Amino acid sequence: MTHATRDDEPRDSSAHVALRDITPESELRATIRLALPVVLVQIGMMFMGVVDTVMVGHVSSSVLAAVALGNLYFFNAIVLANGTLMALDPIIAQAVGAHDTAAVSRAVQRGLVIALGLTFVTALLLLPAHGVLVLTRQQPEIIPDTTAYVRISIPGVLPFLVFVVFRQTLQALHRVAPIVWTIIGANLCNAGLNWVFVYGNLGSPALGAAGSALATLVSRWLMAIAVLALAWSTLRPHLAPVRREAWRFAPIARVLQLGIPVGLQQLLESGAFGAIGLMMGMLGTTEMAGHQIAITLAALTFMVPLGVAAAAAVRVGRAVGARDPARARHAARAAFICGMGFMSMTALGFLLAPRLLAALFTTDAGVIAIAGVLIPVAGVFQIFDGAQAVGAGVLRGLGDTRAPLIGMIAGYWLIGLPVSLVLGFRTPLRAAGLWWGFVASLSIVAVFLALRIRALFRRDIRRIAIE
Repeated sequence: MTHATRDDEPRDSSAHVALRDITPESELRATIRLALPVVLVQIGMMFMGVVDTVMVGHVSSSVLAAVALGNLYFFNAIVLANGTLMALDPIIAQAVGAHDTAAVSRAVQRGLVIALGLTFVTALLLLPAHGVLVLTRQQPEIIPDTTAYVRISIPGVLPFLVFVVFRQTLQALHRVAPIVWTIIGANLCNAGLNWVFVYGNLGSPALGAAGSALATLVSRWLMAIAVLALAWSTLRPHLAPVRREAWRFAPIARVLQLGIPVGLQQLLESGAFGAIGLMMGMLGTTEMAGHQIAITLAALTFMVPLGVAAAAAVRVGRAVGARDPARARHAARAAFICGMGFMSMTALGFLLAPRLLAALFTTDAGVIAIAGVLIPVAGVFQIFDGAQAVGAGVLRGLGDTRAPLIGMIAGYWLIGLPVSLVLGFRTPLRAAGLWWGFVASLSIVAVFLALRIRALFRRDIRRIAIE
């Protein structure tokens, strides 16, 4: 990680004094205030896919499978781009902390330029959907609908990534209300348009899977437009005038240098979880169904530390920009308290009532039995999962995006997956054995990131050098 400060950075001595007056308790409150709406946004974005699935589930099982697979394909194709744009978190937050308005504007405009380039890359990944589905031997009857779903989704890549740029910017500026209202509106719009296009209401033909994709496409464009409109007073000074330096190659390359490791981290993480899913399917359909219930619960609770991680990146980044290491430490501690505290409570629920939770999803006794074994394992790794998510957010705020990637490669792919393979296929643990690999990988990543944070806080922490 390279850090540098600029001698011409604007300084506000009174603001710096005020920042140093912040206590651990006030930092904890500030983190919670920022994290709560960010969590709502995370859940809202996930819920759009849930609405698509629920709507088409009433058409037929093949259409349901096609949309589920199409959603999976889309998000695996866009996850690298989405993660790359999260480089804006530390850049903008540190600029805000340093009261460097010009740097905020340059970062926003560069984010939009990068989003345009990543749209092209993502579209290239989505275009060969039919060939990829055939190559991976998906069920022939769902390939046409899945292909249609993915291809209709391509024009929605640009607004999705533009929304991400505005979301990261507004989070760094502590203006999250427009994002929350946008997500609520987008979900309502998506549900209504699914009703129109999927089932053929209000004069529309019944389009099935293609209709669901069309509804989501329109909703993504509305998301980008709505958040811009609702936050126009905040975003306008950073969008106009267009700055020539925002198009310079070297600073854009530096942003990508920070962002691509985040994108790769998310890609490898989703890939590791996907690999466990594939291995679970090799054990049997009952095991796969139980796995789906447990992973759904774990994914839902994970939205909270994910939101806390975003808040941590902003709060730590602002403190770094303000050259206030004590405040940065307060922000990091507050984030860990929030993230791990919540995950400790959910872990307790997972450990005490696994079968009751499983029964909320199904009445199949065999599936409940498998899920009842997996959910307590999820309870064990909940705390480590929260710690590694928050740790990655703290490091992002400090400007270190490589350490989480290194930890992810070592923890998930070099240790976790081999442990899963051995325990799942070489011992009587079977499904539970695959999940104990999660515990091994997450605990290793969490400890590694915590040690990295501790090491960085012992050094002189400075702003990221972009220019």
